[in-house]
Amino acid sequence: MADSLIRHAEAVWQAVEPTLHGFTVEVLPTIDSTNSELMRRARSGLMEPVLLAAEDQTAGRGRLGKGWHSKPGQSLTFSLALPLAPANWSGLSLAVGVSLAHSLHPDVRLKWPNDLWLHQRKLGGILVETAGHGEVGQGQRMVVIGVGINVARPEASVVGALVPDGAAVTAMAPAGLSEVLVGITPGEVLERVAPALVRDVQAFASQGFAAFVQRFGQLDALQGEAVQLSDGTRGTACGVNSDGALQVLTERGMQTVSSAEVSVRPC
Repeated sequence: MADSLIRHAEAVWQAVEPTLHGFTVEVLPTIDSTNSELMRRARSGLMEPVLLAAEDQTAGRGRLGKGWHSKPGQSLTFSLALPLAPANWSGLSLAVGVSLAHSLHPDVRLKWPNDLWLHQRKLGGILVETAGHGEVGQGQRMVVIGVGINVARPEASVVGALVPDGAAVTAMAPAGLSEVLVGITPGEVLERVAPALVRDVQAFASQGFAAFVQRFGQLDALQGEAVQLSDGTRGTACGVNSDGALQVLTERGMQTVSSAEVSVRPC
């Protein structure tokens, strides 16, 4: 498995490095968290663009402190670190989702703000973090984009053990990409998504989320659906605004929801 992932990682490097000089790709058999490792490097002053993939993460992280389950050969986990200086950071995780969904399969949809869905079930997740350093140029920070994608469908009981509400996970059993792309390997998924992801993140840096709004709308799994926010508020999801914030029509009118404030789930 390691040889397969390394082989495809080499193909990613060959595709990206000519237009992103200094770019490197690393593959490790195991690590606590690829995001944590690249954040540690950024905070120590290492600001070169890098993609770090791992066969196994022992302490993978998701949004709002949730754990991320990975198993060698059955999932793809990697993080991409790039120095960026966009005029507006809003909507970056949504732009990342758009890029991944388009590269993966026509059936993949996006659940705001950072979940990949396949046939109404979670296929993967995205975690975006940033770090600055004294030597970084004005307005520039290192963005670390963590991606976890189920290649084989994980057992719901294993995933449920990672979160406090196991019943919710049972109702939303996870999906695997192999359901629609039979026999695909983690290495093949990496080669499928990584070069386009680098290009799209660079496009975000120059054009902002405005370049992705229409594409997100075409993939929005919550559009027109009844949803409940983590504070108990119920309403109807009405897409996102130009900054990527969710618009929810509630009894009190249209509410703008920031991903930093709440989580959202279908009713």
